[in-house]
Amino acid sequence: MAIRHVEPYSDEWLQQPVCYVRRVVDVLGPEVADWWEGPCDPRDATVLLSDGSALVWDEESGWRLGHFVSGGRGRHTELSGVRYLGGGLLPRPERVPQALRDARGGVGSSTAFRPCYRSHRNCRDGFDVALDFYVRLVEARA
Repeated sequence: MAIRHVEPYSDEWLQQPVCYVRRVVDVLGPEVADWWEGPCDPRDATVLLSDGSALVWDEESGWRLGHFVSGGRGRHTELSGVRYLGGGLLPRPERVPQALRDARGGVGSSTAFRPCYRSHRNCRDGFDVALDFYVRLVEARA
């Protein structure tokens, strides 16, 4: 299979994280009250949980959990009491529920310190290839 890079800031590039986040939302199931895409620079998404907390994913530091303060579609979300889930930038969706439980308990690889796995300014570092896996996975199931 040939490696395909997506042109940065194209519509396709902007939508790439959606397929990954949808998989996580599917795995979390009824715990999810709502979810939405944020803006780019960095690209992010928010998953509002039924208990009033929220998970936010961004392309620099992965998933973080906190108390929802503000945000909405097309805006960056503000959280308080943040804990980063750990597990890397794109943990397998099936691993996110356990990482979420760990973060709620303040155990495991969760941390209050923000990891920085990459910069959103490095548009051609291969991250789009990793996200493309989830795009192709969704397309294969359709």
